Amino acid sequence: MTRPQEIDTAALRARYPGVFDRPASARLAMPAMIVAAFAIVVYGLVDLDFSPARLFAGLSQLGWISLMMIPPDPGSSLPIYLKALGETLSIAVLGTTLAAVFALPVSLLAARNVVPSKLLRFPVRRLLDSIRGVDTLIWALVWINVVGLGPFAGVLAIAVSDFGAFGKLFSEAIEGADQKQVEGIRASGGSALHEIRFGLLPQVLPVIAGQVLYFIESNTRSATIIGIVGAGGIGLQLAEQIRVLEWQKVSFLILMILVAVAAIDFVSGKLRFAIIGRRPVA
Repeated sequence: MTRPQEIDTAALRARYPGVFDRPASARLAMPAMIVAAFAIVVYGLVDLDFSPARLFAGLSQLGWISLMMIPPDPGSSLPIYLKALGETLSIAVLGTTLAAVFALPVSLLAARNVVPSKLLRFPVRRLLDSIRGVDTLIWALVWINVVGLGPFAGVLAIAVSDFGAFGKLFSEAIEGADQKQVEGIRASGGSALHEIRFGLLPQVLPVIAGQVLYFIESNTRSATIIGIVGAGGIGLQLAEQIRVLEWQKVSFLILMILVAVAAIDFVSGKLRFAIIGRRPVA
């Protein structure tokens, strides 16, 4: 067996001085970031009046509430709760669908490979950022004051909020599409609309469909939250039962929401894999 060749450390140090003799700023950067992050966490805990004593004292109250939730019991309100759950699902589906329909053409204007001019693309992207920067709950409060209480405000809140998110996601999917198909259509004499219709959209529609299905699942939870502030659905029923301390009904409503979200997750997962053309890993 041959002996391993001895490493000439001096030669390597002379050849790569930046690796062996890193400046002090580079060596201290990571420890400084860790210390700064720790200091920010400690300051945040102190500033927000975090108290372990209050936390442990509240655990007994949490245990009492958990015991009061057993067993879940809808009482005589099951038909009302089923109708409210259907309303929540309708808010999620309709709001997500409206957002996707309106976001698709706008996302084309935000994609670099469709609109090369930055002057035209920049305001569209900033508009999407501005809309996406406002949470769904805030949009719900705005639309409740515009159109009044009820599920219509919830649909508008989800539609506007997801419009900004879909615009960004769809534009990124369009920018990531393979340009060979577009170039082939262009070489055969196709117009710009033909390039989009037959070159880009067939590639990105499966991805877009998967994103829309995922958002329907996510928006089922969002529709529950915005229902608490008056946008209808099962969230309104949940808020009312918490307010009157009907904990058995609260636990039943929570179970209904969990079952609905799990069912939507299962169905949307199957549909996503069917659309993309792959099978889920067992």
